Amino acid sequence: MTGLGVFDLDGRVACITGGASGIGEAAAETLAVAGAAVVLGDIDGDGAARTRDRIVADGGRAVAMAVDTTQADQVNALVAAAVDEFGRLDVMANVAGVGSYGDVVDVTEAELDRVLAINFKGVFFGCQAAMRVMAPQGSGSIVNVSATAINTPVGGLSVYAATKAAVAMLTQSLAVEAGPDGVRVNTIAPGFTLTNFVGGHLRDDQGRVDPAEMDSYLKLMRDRSPMGDVCEASDQANLIWFLASDASRYVTGQILRANAGQSITW
Repeated sequence: MTGLGVFDLDGRVACITGGASGIGEAAAETLAVAGAAVVLGDIDGDGAARTRDRIVADGGRAVAMAVDTTQADQVNALVAAAVDEFGRLDVMANVAGVGSYGDVVDVTEAELDRVLAINFKGVFFGCQAAMRVMAPQGSGSIVNVSATAINTPVGGLSVYAATKAAVAMLTQSLAVEAGPDGVRVNTIAPGFTLTNFVGGHLRDDQGRVDPAEMDSYLKLMRDRSPMGDVCEASDQANLIWFLASDASRYVTGQILRANAGQSITW
């Protein structure tokens, strides 16, 4: 197939975690516009339902569930819902994740466990659940979300970066295992992206951020890009769309980066 038709997802079914906001929300809306039926999960069930309602209002097909991705049974239930509702699973986008800030010596065991559970175990469970459907089916695309933080060490991001590096290696290892079954596995490694992640380390105990500090931080991120810009959630969603589509049918085990060039100048 050639031309724009390679991006058509009509008849495909996609599961997306983290679908209540940010990259997950943008991915759900993008894949739905491309023709896919989407099943989205998020620990914020109300937020996932709002994303679903917008998709349905625009003529798409969508189901939403409250899902804690640190619990394998809940991730399995999300995938089962896709099969029960739409009969198959073609795309698994493991987007749900959290930030973490602090020097190594200050990170508590509780924080370490929290971030490992969400950023790595949640992705791992999503890969497992998807493979149980996709391997017998003989086709599918798994898209995981890593981060540009895997490229350049930055103080205060050790736990976050380590979990995202683990996601990248999991992706490549699974690509080797899944290839014979016709399943492709890739990861995107977003650069600084304007989502609810932005400025997490600047927030006080009440979640507030000083506007001047935020403006300074955004300027710093733009200055670190050769393009003088930062990404939006839709930029990452478009990469997920590419990896979900036949346009990427020979792409597997890869790390794709939409980061405005930050990883080459940081």
